Amino acid sequence: MKKVTVCLLAALLGFMAMPAGFAFEADPLGLSAHYAALIDAANARVLYAKDCDTQAPMASTTKIMTALLLLEAGEPARAFAVTDQMARVEGTSMGLRAGDTISRYALAGGMLMASGNDAAQAAAIHLGGSLPGFAEMMNIRAAQIGMTRTQFVTPSGLDAEGHYSTAYDMALLGVEALRNPAFREICGRTSMRISYGNPPYRRTLSNHNRLVRELPGCIGIKTGFTKKAGRCLVSAVERGGRTLVAVTLRAGSDWEDHRKLYDYGFGQFHPIEVDDIAQPVARMPVAGGMLTHADIMLAEVPVAQVRVMPFHIRRELFVRPFEYAPLQAGKIVGTAKYYSEDMLLAEVPLIIKDAVQIARPLRSEKQPGLWARVKSMLKR
Repeated sequence: MKKVTVCLLAALLGFMAMPAGFAFEADPLGLSAHYAALIDAANARVLYAKDCDTQAPMASTTKIMTALLLLEAGEPARAFAVTDQMARVEGTSMGLRAGDTISRYALAGGMLMASGNDAAQAAAIHLGGSLPGFAEMMNIRAAQIGMTRTQFVTPSGLDAEGHYSTAYDMALLGVEALRNPAFREICGRTSMRISYGNPPYRRTLSNHNRLVRELPGCIGIKTGFTKKAGRCLVSAVERGGRTLVAVTLRAGSDWEDHRKLYDYGFGQFHPIEVDDIAQPVARMPVAGGMLTHADIMLAEVPVAQVRVMPFHIRRELFVRPFEYAPLQAGKIVGTAKYYSEDMLLAEVPLIIKDAVQIARPLRSEKQPGLWARVKSMLKR
């Protein structure tokens, strides 16, 4: 397909540009959390914040990073034997014992479903060789993500000196983790059947995150709790093609906080028609037809869910170089995509406006047969 870029000027009264990020002076939602952030996963734009840059312990939401590194290492079916050091850790557990055999994929499930500290410690030693070695891997990956106010010390989130993050940084981590297909698939489940043990046998793990069962569109991500950190939660909800990520740290009622955040966040977006369906958007060459070109139309009105109306919208047409006749009216021949900067606002099919019939060859005059030619010669 070829791409044609067209710049559209779109201005709407009543909408004003907003900065890329902002923080509230107060907390109009009345959240129980000390620290909170709500961001748009498409562009990391902050939609709501409450002391979102304040450093604080983040408990087992730490396992988002540990599970992500484990899944990014590849070979999900690769199994290994659990050592005594891997299994010997306090707190929540998926039930690992020394001598068990477990795959990387099952270990990720143990972290994201059951919040197993043993799973996180096993992953850290398996990948990093030691807990300090893995902490270094975590911090390198955090820097790549842009988590500038974060430092990891433990793979599980157990309280440790110098182990901290911010609500905003953890939201960035949630967005990055959801880009990994295996992570996204695991953390969005309500339960998971995996095998491990000595010898391995099938078990069922339930997701500690209630929101995946109770909140429409929830696709994860991870709970956490220690006495020092309090209740911590990183979650994500997808509605209407848009994904928002919410984080609360040190919350009294995190489930309710996240419902408030999503009600507020999705309520900020409004449907806007970003183009006119009445006019052709391009012409396509037609080979072998009664017409040499066919008009291309939008198949439907492109509607974007936008929080603020961008002043400049870029339309990009992805169409085939040409089509062969005959062409039926309404045939899909490409796609129109609408962007504000790098953010995709809407996408609709492109169709042929009018049918194009195949060209018929001109009939040549019929030549007289042999007997007709003989009779003509005899008359001369």
